[in-house]
Amino acid sequence: MGMSAGPQAGGSGGRRGGRRGGGRKAPVSEINVTPLVDVMLVLLIIFMVAAPLMTTGVPIDLPETQAKEMNSDTKPITVSIAKDGQIYFGDETEVAVPIDEVVPKLQAMAKAGAEERIFVRGDAGTEYGQIMAVMGRIQASGYKNIGLVTQPETGG
Repeated sequence: MGMSAGPQAGGSGGRRGGRRGGGRKAPVSEINVTPLVDVMLVLLIIFMVAAPLMTTGVPIDLPETQAKEMNSDTKPITVSIAKDGQIYFGDETEVAVPIDEVVPKLQAMAKAGAEERIFVRGDAGTEYGQIMAVMGRIQASGYKNIGLVTQPETGG
């Protein structure tokens, strides 16, 4: 009696040998991160472009490269110019200051000297020349940190 060498002897043919699973592929359990990275890079670029556009102030003098760090504890000096051209300092709305006395009043109020922050608020109906005359005198007297105060737009 000999051994049988037929198809049922464990060769690669027949029903039991060969490929398992009947030709089906197993599901892949890996996460493809390439689309996620692409979306994140696009969002990063959009936010980098949109961030500078969301500022609401109009700066006049930009700080120099060797400027000292701004002291956020001190309140800036506010110069307001009314529609009729009257000039006011801070919250004082009773006493208008003539344009010739703007610089001496600033020098008396400025604790940090020429490094003091000054905000200029001009009414929307004020002449542009009047606002520039006040800002010109402030800048000519040596103040460098001058900014215009605006309101954000309302509506569409």
